[in-house]
Amino acid sequence: MLAMIVDDSRSSLLHLQQLTERDSDVHAMAFLDPEAALDAAKQHRFDMVIVDHIMPKVDGITFIRRMRATDGHGQIPMVMLTATSDDAVRLAALEAGATDFLSKSQSPVELKVRLRNLIRLSDALRKLDDHVAEQAREIDKATRALLAREEEMVFRLSKALEYRDNDTNDHTFRVAKFSRMIAERLQLSRQECESIYLASPLHDIGKVAIPDGILLKPGRLDDDERAIVETHAEIGERILRDSASDLIKLAAEIAGSHHERWDGTGYPRGLSGEVIPLAARIVAIADVFDALTTERPYKKALPVASALAILEAERGSHFDPTCLDAFLSGYAGMAEGDAPAGRSDAASRLAGEDAQERSLTPLEGGAASLEADVK
Repeated sequence: MLAMIVDDSRSSLLHLQQLTERDSDVHAMAFLDPEAALDAAKQHRFDMVIVDHIMPKVDGITFIRRMRATDGHGQIPMVMLTATSDDAVRLAALEAGATDFLSKSQSPVELKVRLRNLIRLSDALRKLDDHVAEQAREIDKATRALLAREEEMVFRLSKALEYRDNDTNDHTFRVAKFSRMIAERLQLSRQECESIYLASPLHDIGKVAIPDGILLKPGRLDDDERAIVETHAEIGERILRDSASDLIKLAAEIAGSHHERWDGTGYPRGLSGEVIPLAARIVAIADVFDALTTERPYKKALPVASALAILEAERGSHFDPTCLDAFLSGYAGMAEGDAPAGRSDAASRLAGEDAQERSLTPLEGGAASLEADVK
């Protein structure tokens, strides 16, 4: 246990240090200069403080207030040594953060007992802090384990969907990567970027309800077939909504709104502008870009330049202009050699499991319209 004693009287300082260190578990650092003691508090974590009231540079009340503001010393016992019984002084000390008082007029025996009690209190508080810290570490460990399992569940669900939605060539993982890139360019928080990255692979989960004859049709859809495909947004939202998980709730929001358009002509609700959830506006761009540049059973892949031109042409009609700017700047950075956002552990592991089955490089081919290219 490390104690701090501050007193401008050398004799008093030595006496208090000797009394405090009679407990073999206590080491006391003594300071004649309060400023030196405050500097030491930035380098050491003290378990208790004894400070004199009247000192020439910094009085005891001011010292306690400043000490409480020092990192790691907000809750430790701090006792002011004083010769006064003035209630106003004591109240000011308590308001500054003093735990108790030691009177200079106390008998040596009483002072010794009071110091011993203070040491015991400090020891109990230190053990409590250690216990709380250990519990916090265990909770953090358990929380991270739960989040990792939640993440793996999301990616395994999205992987299962890709096995059904044939030849999408790791589409969900690329959409996740592009979505996080956009979120980072928009300067969203680290947690928001990670949540969008983890939730976005479930954007098309509603396609599990679409008949194979329509979903895997090697050609353009007629109006009736397209109407059936468009139900996947609402279905996906119904599958995921009402979850206790914030991540799954976000995935439901994305699934239900990623086909909405900035101008209000999208589906399923015809939302427009900033009424469309931001995560869905982000995923919409990532989803369309990857669909355009990836070969599907019903189309060839577009060259990247052509796909980017289509996105630009849809600025302010299909896509949020701010999100599109974020994508274009981020993609340009990737093309210039900036490291793209990497996969999570779960995504990397699942991609590795079927690396022999999936090609991660988009093929280049002929052109088609945006509506026909995105099923």
